[in-house]
Amino acid sequence: MKITGKQIIGYSTADGGQKFKSAIAMEDHSGPYLFAEATAANVDEAARKANAAFRIYKHLPTPSRIKFLEAIAAEIDSIREALVNIAMQETHLPQPRLNGEIDRTIGQINLFAKLLKEGSWVNAIIDSAIPDRPPLPKPQLCLMERPLGPVAVFGASNFPFAFSVAGGDTVSALAAGCPVVYKAHFGHPVTSELVGNCIIEAAKKTGMPDGVFSLIQGHGIEGGKALVSHPLIKAVGFTGSLRGGKALFDLAVKRDEPIPVYAEMGSVNPVFLLPGKLKEDPEGLAKSLVASNTLGVGQFCTNPGIILMVKGDSADKFMAQYAESLAAANGGLMLTDAIYGAYCKGISELESMRSLKSLGKGNSVNNQATPQAFSVSGADFLKDKALFEEHFGPVALLVVADDEKQLLDIAENTPGQITTSVWANLVDGLAHKDLFNILEEKVGRVMINNVPTGVEVTHAMQHGGPYPATTDSRTTSVGSQAIYRFVRPVCFQNFPQELLPPELQNSNPLGIWRKVDGQMTREALA
Repeated sequence: MKITGKQIIGYSTADGGQKFKSAIAMEDHSGPYLFAEATAANVDEAARKANAAFRIYKHLPTPSRIKFLEAIAAEIDSIREALVNIAMQETHLPQPRLNGEIDRTIGQINLFAKLLKEGSWVNAIIDSAIPDRPPLPKPQLCLMERPLGPVAVFGASNFPFAFSVAGGDTVSALAAGCPVVYKAHFGHPVTSELVGNCIIEAAKKTGMPDGVFSLIQGHGIEGGKALVSHPLIKAVGFTGSLRGGKALFDLAVKRDEPIPVYAEMGSVNPVFLLPGKLKEDPEGLAKSLVASNTLGVGQFCTNPGIILMVKGDSADKFMAQYAESLAAANGGLMLTDAIYGAYCKGISELESMRSLKSLGKGNSVNNQATPQAFSVSGADFLKDKALFEEHFGPVALLVVADDEKQLLDIAENTPGQITTSVWANLVDGLAHKDLFNILEEKVGRVMINNVPTGVEVTHAMQHGGPYPATTDSRTTSVGSQAIYRFVRPVCFQNFPQELLPPELQNSNPLGIWRKVDGQMTREALA
């Protein structure tokens, strides 16, 4: 395993500018790994290579892209042990979690490979010609999704595999036919280079064009700004903070040619505990939510950060059990020193708020994040919009509403979220349809009697929500529907059969489902 610390630009490597240190030492313990900051020249070379590759890659037969994706999964699996060992050092995440995350990464790569094999994702539509239609002939019109072009991807700190170099953004873009220029997260540069090399090796083995993938490194923001500003980049995928995602979005819309930025920027994932369900098992609910909130040191974008209920005996029992379970919960090292510092600052701000009361703390030692919880009345919560903000880490705010009307008022005033969880029995559900109607407008995923942590990678998953959770609530960054961020519909009018993409040819050589004259069919046309 050799780490160069250089930029991976297609099938070549390049030096960069200033050096930054990794958080871990080299194998010979002579010092930390050093990585070069990507320069504007590095970014330009990567974007130009990606654009040249796009002219070839977008026209490759679908089986070629499938083989490429499957080869990426195989390369990652072949160095699994080395990847886990390095990622444990860089991120402080435990071995079982990282092994599971590699499984998820391989699983989502295979999901997109299967999506390409099935083929109907292109949304092929054919409207037949009517040459003798009066007063004017009707031409044949064919429509399908086509790739946008080179895509810039920014990875997350908290998922060094599944939301990183070969994560959902990268793989969905590659599946769509878009080359990727990836900006590695500075929190795990060694892990990123290793996975980047896996993608390059897979590209070489399957005959992909030089430039189909590049990886640039950087601790600062200049490389990322140059990437989003580059005129050959046609879309951006981002997972991270509201501040970071909004900055990239603002930069992209100010370009001469504005481009879409699909940014997932975090969420407090409110949990609503309805009276009937809360009365049935307040202690059990408290234990489940403490476990969810402190899972992975609270470093999940679906962490339940706000828990809401109506005051009463059941609410009192819930909070008492929450405090007891929290006292037994352990803290842990966070992903980076910067993230830990931000968490400590956020806790200090919460402790200084007169409207909040400390509900208790968990256990930790020096430099570990301490699990904490605070309580606040519904009236005070509604007065302060800052209480809706995410504090990345194992902290929860328990909101006690005066009555169910106030609970609805809070739901109405909740900003966009990735998820919301409602704990309800059937009587609760039928009696609170107005709450569900409100929450449907606020989030991407509504769940009943489930903690929000744990995201299935499937065709039906929606991982996104209204702003500020994401910049485009119509899209998802998890699941097969993520591919639609990186394509656009193109109509082909009056084309000879020989010039149409195979998906639109009358003979339907790929055997996919298509909408022909308004009817879904897999049949060939005469």
